Amino acid sequence: MLYNEGWALSKERSSKFLETSISDNSIAMELLHKEVYILSSMFEARRDKLVHKLQQQGISQAFIFDPANVFYYTGFHSEPHERFMAFFIRTETKETHLFVPALDKDAAQEATDISSIHAISDEENPYDIIDKSIDSLSGKLGIEGDVLAYNRSIAFENRFPETQLTDIQGILSGIRTAKSPEEIKEIQVAIDLIEEVLKQGINKVQPGMTEVELTAELEFLMRQLGADGPSFSTIVLSGEKAALPHGVPGERKIQQGDLLLIDFGVIKNGYCSDITRTFAIGEPSSHHRELYELVLKATNTGIEAVQAGVPLKDIDRAARKVIEDAGYGDYFNNRIGHGMGIDVHEAPSVHATNEALAEKGMVFTIEPGIYIPGDTGIRIEDNVYINPEGKVEVLTSFPKELQSIT
Repeated sequence: MLYNEGWALSKERSSKFLETSISDNSIAMELLHKEVYILSSMFEARRDKLVHKLQQQGISQAFIFDPANVFYYTGFHSEPHERFMAFFIRTETKETHLFVPALDKDAAQEATDISSIHAISDEENPYDIIDKSIDSLSGKLGIEGDVLAYNRSIAFENRFPETQLTDIQGILSGIRTAKSPEEIKEIQVAIDLIEEVLKQGINKVQPGMTEVELTAELEFLMRQLGADGPSFSTIVLSGEKAALPHGVPGERKIQQGDLLLIDFGVIKNGYCSDITRTFAIGEPSSHHRELYELVLKATNTGIEAVQAGVPLKDIDRAARKVIEDAGYGDYFNNRIGHGMGIDVHEAPSVHATNEALAEKGMVFTIEPGIYIPGDTGIRIEDNVYINPEGKVEVLTSFPKELQSIT
């Protein structure tokens, strides 16, 4: 199992082993050591792949700052906010260091197999700590171009003038795009959890309650059912507000005749889910039912277009054509989908001009929609996976036919 506190989990399990009826404690310890070894080997394999990719580009070393990428390569998951956190790796020797805020040092030691962990207190200069911890920084230094702030990049260049900052964002995103079987299991856990939230949550919907009230009920259920938290701000929109693709729940009351759009997800064990379903409050109008069936057809058509080797743009165009041919193309102005994993939005971006090919191991959303200002909005979102045979698997299973809530 992947877990952002992997070693803590192993310690917890070891204590449970010792409390069982197993007479020979050596068996429990053997199982514990095997689990720790598997976790360590997994992160080490990821780092080896990164080193290989960096060496191909002549990059001597890299600093990784994005918390999601730090987690991917070390097992330690934390949001440092304004504080300094980074993972360092040298390609020639595979030397590694993890720099964390001082208040996170104990958590980092529990979560990672990286032995060289450096705590940075609030009054310390992180570049002083780096200088003391790492020898001879020179040559190409990989950084995440989308993550490293301008001021920090200047600080690096001034402190380590023998280095040349090189963007490795594409390398990191490319590696993470191909999900391992272990990652698919964790994503499925997050999907199963959010679908249970939705199953229970729609039973709490009542005409007259506000969007904010329903949002609170859903997010309470997330925690109650074991989620680590929402994977993004929950979207609950009703009536004409559903025409805002990323609208914010407010004090509008859910009414008879509305369509109700719910778009949400959870984080569990460091991995995300993201699902959207649209419901009818009472009996939908024939117009709304017609729009819904059109979006449903577009969703299913998009899914059918997914397979390894197909340009990502073709997946978008297949779903989009359904809506355009029905005369509603002007009301569908977003991409068909996005990658999902440690981040709820990550590579690949599935849009109409992306020439990149769909590949085995990819996980992404299929989420066409129709959004008519002043009337309503409809979106149906599934999560799909391209399996080792290159075929599509739909990971979401919540029913997609239009359900009426009375």
